[in-house]
Amino acid sequence: MDDCCSKKGDALEELAAKGRRGVLITVLAINLVMFIAEFGAGIAARSTALMADSVDMLGDASVYALSLYALSRGPRWKAGASMCKGGIILLFGAWIVAEVVDKLLHGTTPLPSLMALFGTIALVANLVCLRLLWSHRHADVNMGSTYECSHNDVIANIGVLLAAAGVRVTGSARPDILIGALVAALFLRSGVSVLREAWPLLRHA
Repeated sequence: MDDCCSKKGDALEELAAKGRRGVLITVLAINLVMFIAEFGAGIAARSTALMADSVDMLGDASVYALSLYALSRGPRWKAGASMCKGGIILLFGAWIVAEVVDKLLHGTTPLPSLMALFGTIALVANLVCLRLLWSHRHADVNMGSTYECSHNDVIANIGVLLAAAGVRVTGSARPDILIGALVAALFLRSGVSVLREAWPLLRHA
């Protein structure tokens, strides 16, 4: 009886892993497509916030690839993947800080209409990703850190829309710069949070 229950548990775990794999492949594809579209729009609109959000999409694609790699492996691999994801988040946070500084020194006023359009498209895409990841967010540290990335994306997308509205109303680049700075702070905080959670698990494993 115990052996039968054990085998059933293994089978259920395998099915759950397959379900998570499909979710990760879907959100990976969404983020790659959105990176290409949003990065091009960010260049055309001359928007720091929009370009930062697009590069975050590329970062997320790499995050989901790491999650796929670690999904069927042991706790050490999952904790290691989460450490990598925390480092990626910190890296992009630092990159956005550099963009904000550059915009302050040499920036031009972005195009709010393009910012609003692609910010809305990106928001819808990330809400879809968040919905797909919602039921798996407590599965393990690997899936938890993956959900954290998509949660941050939704907040960043809303920030892009607020920046677009601010640029339209004021005719200034300052709202775009402000949102870029806030997104950078969000990424840095989230990266530290993921690393704090993953490091003890990595040491224990």
